[in-house]
Amino acid sequence: MLDGIRVIDLTDERGNVAAQILGGLGAEVLAVEPPGGQRARTLGPFAGDVVDPDRSLVHWSMNRGKRSVVLDLADSAADRDRFVELIRGADVLFETAAPGELDALGLGRTDLARVNPSLVHVSITPFGSTGPKAGWSAPDLVALAAGGQLLLSGDADRPPVRCSVPQAWFHASGDAADAALVALFDRQRTGVGRWADISAQQSVMQATQSQVLSHAYGTTMGARIGGGMRLGPIDVRLVWPCIDGTVSITFLFGAAVGPFTRRLFEWIYEEGGCDEASRDKDWIMFGTQLHTGEETVEEFDRLKSVLAAFCLTKSKQELFEGAMARKLLIAPASTIADVCGFEHFEVRDYWDRVDLPGKDGAALLPGPVISTSWGRPAPLGAAPALGADTEAVLATAVDRRPAVPVVPSAADRAAVAGRRPLEGLKVLDFMWSLAGPSITRVLADHGATIVRVESSNRIEMGRTLSPFWQDKPDAEGSGVYLNANAGKLGICVDPTTDEGRAVVEDLVRWADVVAEAYSPGAFDRWGFTYERLRALNPSVILLSSSLLGQTGPLASYAGFGNLGSAMAGFFHTTGWPDRTCVGPYGGYTDYLSPRLAVAGLLAALHRRARTGEGARLDFSQTEGAMWALGPALMEFQVNGRIWERDGNADRNLCPHLVTPVAGDDAWVALVCETDAAWRALCDLAAFDPAWAALAAAERVDRRTEIEAAVAAWSVAFDGDELAARLQAIGVGAHRTVNSDSLWVDPQLVHRGHWAHVDHAVHGSIPIEAPRFGFEGVPPKPAGAAPALGQHVAEVLGGILGYDEDRIADLVIAGALA
Repeated sequence: MLDGIRVIDLTDERGNVAAQILGGLGAEVLAVEPPGGQRARTLGPFAGDVVDPDRSLVHWSMNRGKRSVVLDLADSAADRDRFVELIRGADVLFETAAPGELDALGLGRTDLARVNPSLVHVSITPFGSTGPKAGWSAPDLVALAAGGQLLLSGDADRPPVRCSVPQAWFHASGDAADAALVALFDRQRTGVGRWADISAQQSVMQATQSQVLSHAYGTTMGARIGGGMRLGPIDVRLVWPCIDGTVSITFLFGAAVGPFTRRLFEWIYEEGGCDEASRDKDWIMFGTQLHTGEETVEEFDRLKSVLAAFCLTKSKQELFEGAMARKLLIAPASTIADVCGFEHFEVRDYWDRVDLPGKDGAALLPGPVISTSWGRPAPLGAAPALGADTEAVLATAVDRRPAVPVVPSAADRAAVAGRRPLEGLKVLDFMWSLAGPSITRVLADHGATIVRVESSNRIEMGRTLSPFWQDKPDAEGSGVYLNANAGKLGICVDPTTDEGRAVVEDLVRWADVVAEAYSPGAFDRWGFTYERLRALNPSVILLSSSLLGQTGPLASYAGFGNLGSAMAGFFHTTGWPDRTCVGPYGGYTDYLSPRLAVAGLLAALHRRARTGEGARLDFSQTEGAMWALGPALMEFQVNGRIWERDGNADRNLCPHLVTPVAGDDAWVALVCETDAAWRALCDLAAFDPAWAALAAAERVDRRTEIEAAVAAWSVAFDGDELAARLQAIGVGAHRTVNSDSLWVDPQLVHRGHWAHVDHAVHGSIPIEAPRFGFEGVPPKPAGAAPALGQHVAEVLGGILGYDEDRIADLVIAGALA
């Protein structure tokens, strides 16, 4: 889809995946590395446990299909000239340099824009390129703390805990890939490049499921409860031990989930696990009954104990088979070995089969970003050896020019300034819950016109999720809905009526993209098959987003992000080694996967601009999220080891912990990435002088002793004060923050992360601004999320040209319900 696009990857493990995503979509990627290689090559585990820059499994998993070019940008003027020549012919640059670092070399964004005004330049940094924390460092653990996700994850009686496969920079890399493709969409029309600024802190905040809005909405951010989440007064448990491991179960209530829970308790009753009264609870209205006092939190806790006892009588497979047979929301917490043997992925031809050095047989590695009706893309090959392509690439650099229609003039660049890059893109949105709407929120943020179709006959799941505005449950006040649907137009249509289908068909004729996130087959049953849509609009792109994709033996499996996370391996790799896994907070694949869906869709639009062809896109949220588990998949297949949860320990770094500070449930994430940082910490904390000489591997071996000393020392300090002192001496650190703290975080205030929009029902309300922005374009949402049926006149009258009589007839026919 991105044939002809050349990407320069000047990143390390914090940004490698951004370029790899574009590579997976067809772009050529040149990894420009310093002598000795970029930092990912130094990170273990290593193939066969042999420490070698060409054997790092982190490098192997994040740099597949790239070509390696070694240039000494820091110390060689000649190599800087060679880099400039590469930039002259490039389309996209990703870099993770510290703010100002490239400017000091004469390679800053304005320097490079003069060389190539068509260049799309994406900077990926911990906190963004400007602001009071712009110079702070944030390895994985620190970025998770700064973004609010870490405080939500883990057991209440222990420190917050991360996924043992580092995740923070995958969020940032996903946003970086999307930013590049958003800019390329506009560049196809104008020839003008753009600069995008990615903050890992802001990217990570997506993984809180809008809990960061809690303070402004008059409620309290959810707390760690060990394998679950707090929703208002109740603790929702997501992890359930069984005979041979754990499963994840969505045990909730309401219009969307209640029928699943009813069927679950019918099964429990059949096997003698509960009485009739428990079986016959009104799971649709149970939430309302909790609010009125007809049901109690204590009763909900009792029902959880009933379910817990039932799970202990079954194996993972028995529970999963029951889920498939009875349409229940249950999934096994898979190990990485389980994931590699999962039949569904094999049947869908998901895996890239890649030959790796020293391994007999091909490894199974994350496959296509998205499946398309154009056919399966070629697998990404193995990661390159250091400098393997330097000579060949440099020999032809002078002949390469960007893939743009015209070379932009100064007037062209001025015309683009201040304009959102996706203006003119038209999207018909049938997305649902969280993962799907998050995809189209990105498009709305950057200028696309989104028409969102709902039905008042079945309230959208996202409208039922906390936090609620002014802490009052209300279909118009869900922070999750308001955040994920900002900037969209909204209408109500009943597509089961003839009149409603006619409205949808007219909107299909208008749209460039139709996006839906219903259970596979539901859209087809309404009569909206891809063949029908293509007959109405030959160039339309249909994006279908679902938990496990549109094909395969489990395609009909309905579920949420917690279930996808469990099946993909995230649950098993999150928690403490001496306890049951807890999994990342909430529906984790719902937060990760939209980045890849956006990338796949924009790449398809890029291809359509060249060919005029529409397509059917099949996006599996679980498959997309598995890109963030690449090192663990490598470790199992190359070294034969299953990546296990290990608290906050890191294989390469020590100290690497969440350490206590003064206050209730108060912590600082603290990481020494270098020997120099460790020596500075030893000096600040007055540790044993002999410790300062310990190398990284020695510190890892003495982790328990060292981190106990850090914890004993840190507990007397204020968290913000300690983090600032540590950052000043080169130690990565940040307090684990909640919603209250995030709302006054000076970095987020500087970045304009909190935005107020005018809502049709609630007036001025705060939401999160776009996760990334472009130079010259204010980082603001396009508007508020729509109230139910709010934009009937704008859509049916303004876009489709219906007159008042026709709209009235539709109302009478019940088509606008």
